[in-house]
Amino acid sequence: MKPLLLITGICGRIGCAAAAFFSEHFQVVGLDICEPAFPCEGIDYLFTDISSLENVRDSLAQVKEKYGDQIASFIHLAAYYNFSGGAWDKYQKITIDGTANLLTALQDFQLEQFVFSSTMLVYAPCEMGQKISENSPIDPKWEYPLSKVKTEELIREKRGDASSVILRIAGIYDDLCNSIPISQHIMRIYNKELESHFFPGNVHHGTSFLHMVDLIRALKLVVEKRKQLAPEEIFVLGELQVMSFQSLQDEIGRLIHGKPWWTMRIPKWFAKAGAYAKKRFTREKKSFIQPWMIDLADDHYELDIQKAKKILGWEPVHNLKNCLSKMIEKFKEDPKKWLKHHEV
Repeated sequence: MKPLLLITGICGRIGCAAAAFFSEHFQVVGLDICEPAFPCEGIDYLFTDISSLENVRDSLAQVKEKYGDQIASFIHLAAYYNFSGGAWDKYQKITIDGTANLLTALQDFQLEQFVFSSTMLVYAPCEMGQKISENSPIDPKWEYPLSKVKTEELIREKRGDASSVILRIAGIYDDLCNSIPISQHIMRIYNKELESHFFPGNVHHGTSFLHMVDLIRALKLVVEKRKQLAPEEIFVLGELQVMSFQSLQDEIGRLIHGKPWWTMRIPKWFAKAGAYAKKRFTREKKSFIQPWMIDLADDHYELDIQKAKKILGWEPVHNLKNCLSKMIEKFKEDPKKWLKHHEV
């Protein structure tokens, strides 16, 4: 009988990819509030609203009845996320309290490992030339990373006899794109929007990303080495090469229009005024750029992944710069379809 592995958020891109990967060697049970768009053979699915302790208990009771009480690994991906900021009560109810509900219900199981997907955004940004490691200062700047910090603390308190692994992950993308910030870059430059030429921060700063395939490889190693890892582990996961805002603009400009994309730095107050005016006086119902994002435009996230390399034997094999050509190639095949898929 295959060892049992549970995944929350199985309907999401990461959850779906992880479930498909692990199903070969594990009995995978996916928990989510919607059914997977493309059901995989050998993967069980249970409707589960993690914000409801009663619902979580019911789902896990079904798991125990069908598969027993031995769980090799529990990969927790489900969380509330809203690029517009979002109401804190949803972060509290879904991300924080939802995790507490899971850990409470899991007390009835013999759980080996609890894996939590956090974010590199829990850290304070670094200066150029510096790198963020597992021990770097924690300073979440908005609701999403703050909810992750609070959930990490909860896991350390309530993990019981299970080991815990916190993965602080860079922004995920794949060969199609499937990244909100990158797809917004592509859309603005493709449409030659005026605002695509202006940026309210240091254009030489940037942020780390991570290809989906490399994340799944990291999850594989975390689960495989579950008996060898320390009772509490934290790993920073992201690509070593960071593209600055300017280099990302230039590369997308070359790939779409055949030339670098000139970009000018503007004052933050001017950008905020422009964002307000766009929202107030245009027909665009919902703008991606929010005033609070402008305050973070100078942030730089460059990662030190030496711990993951040493303990897991992991390092990414993809990098964003090389994958941009694949993204733009897919985009050019049918721009309207691509933009609709990315909801931009």
